Amino acid sequence: MYFCSYVFQSKQKNAFMNGKRILFVSSELVPYLPENPVSLMSYEAPRMVNSNGGQIRIFMPRYGNINERRHQLHEVIRLSGMNLVINDMDMPLIIKVASIPRERIQVYFIDNDEYFKRKGTFNDKEGNLFPDNDERAIFFAKGVVETVKKLNWTPDIIHVHGWMASLLPLYLRKYYADEPLFADSKIVTSVYGKGFDGELDKKMVDKIVFDGIEEQQVEALATPDYNNLLKVAVDHSDAIILASEEISEELQKHIESLSKPVLPYVTLQETEEAYSNFYKTEVLT
Repeated sequence: MYFCSYVFQSKQKNAFMNGKRILFVSSELVPYLPENPVSLMSYEAPRMVNSNGGQIRIFMPRYGNINERRHQLHEVIRLSGMNLVINDMDMPLIIKVASIPRERIQVYFIDNDEYFKRKGTFNDKEGNLFPDNDERAIFFAKGVVETVKKLNWTPDIIHVHGWMASLLPLYLRKYYADEPLFADSKIVTSVYGKGFDGELDKKMVDKIVFDGIEEQQVEALATPDYNNLLKVAVDHSDAIILASEEISEELQKHIESLSKPVLPYVTLQETEEAYSNFYKTEVLT
């Protein structure tokens, strides 16, 4: 069950979290998608911050296999209606919200009929990656930032989970570099061992360069596989969390070469203390 609250209960509230604003941006989240390391930690980390007095916002894509009626999603008209340009195409942005049962946690869903209406998360019925997963990731990154701007909500920390969210650090640091709302925000990327097999569209670099981002910033994506996506994410992050026991040697070596704060893997039972200390001593310093 995803309600693993017992692992985070502590005798004393973490005073450090009081008033801190943390934006969680994730590819997957329980209870809306099946439980896996990404979806579970994307629930437990914000739940921990919320229960310790922090302010949170959670964003994820509104995949077509999420049951809107069961989870009571509804559109937020005041936040919807913008068009995002993706590879020279205008794509309407739709924002939906829902609340996680038993928790006072609201989740914002980034939606678009072209990218997210299909009945699948990342793959088709044959198990093949959707050919436009790269554009979906770009749309998701832009959609999150534009919605947070409309909310006029300045996060102290932006914590990224999962590969579909992995372009957010790049877009925040480059495409939205002059956006004052995020000038002092720190970006943390959690790196998970399991991503996807194969590669995304070979023209992914061209689509990112179209947005005015220099090609050298994404040269790793000439081979747009999972490891290279995460390399781009950590390159543009302020700190890194190893969220799986087993990270590929290639990705591990790249992270070690960056000289950035890294939190080694900890068990679910250790997460509250470890994440809180990491936020306090390594990220917000």
